[in-house]
Amino acid sequence: MECVILAAGSSSRLGMDKALVDVGSQTLISWISRRLSSRVANITIVANESNFAEISKIVSDVNVILNRNPHEGRTGSLKVGIDSIDSSRAEDYRLLVVPVDRPGFSDSTLDHLICSEETCCPMKEGRGGHPLVLTFEDVDKVRKSSANSPLREVIEASRFEVLDRFLELNIDTPEDIINLQEKLQLVNE
Repeated sequence: MECVILAAGSSSRLGMDKALVDVGSQTLISWISRRLSSRVANITIVANESNFAEISKIVSDVNVILNRNPHEGRTGSLKVGIDSIDSSRAEDYRLLVVPVDRPGFSDSTLDHLICSEETCCPMKEGRGGHPLVLTFEDVDKVRKSSANSPLREVIEASRFEVLDRFLELNIDTPEDIINLQEKLQLVNE
């Protein structure tokens, strides 16, 4: 299984780079990367021009690549990640997609995704969440899609109900980072 962490967004509503938000003694990108590296061997982080150098320095043990057109949206960033993985590996792989600004998933949700043989994502109380896993057939659909197409128009993910306390945690505004470290420490409770 491959993994792409999407960290190329503009963070305009937050007013600071989401990936570089402080979470105690580390950044959000390092917290997520470390958490995933215990379960997924191959991680690719898609960054933008303003955070590429800093992310590369912070998480030097993973593949950090530059999305020169982050304005095309998350699907465009995902395609950049897939292109990078394709250039160094076989094309038939499942892919875990983790937006940096959606860190509230539990370890049990992550394990369910990693073991899944279908394209799926968690949901809580009927609302879909992140991360999601793509089958190799759906990775191919993303490869062939337009960079600015919403991912929900490219693939159809099945959903499984979870009890994750912070599944809906979305780092978008300054209010969202209040007590972030404490929330992330409670993710698996």
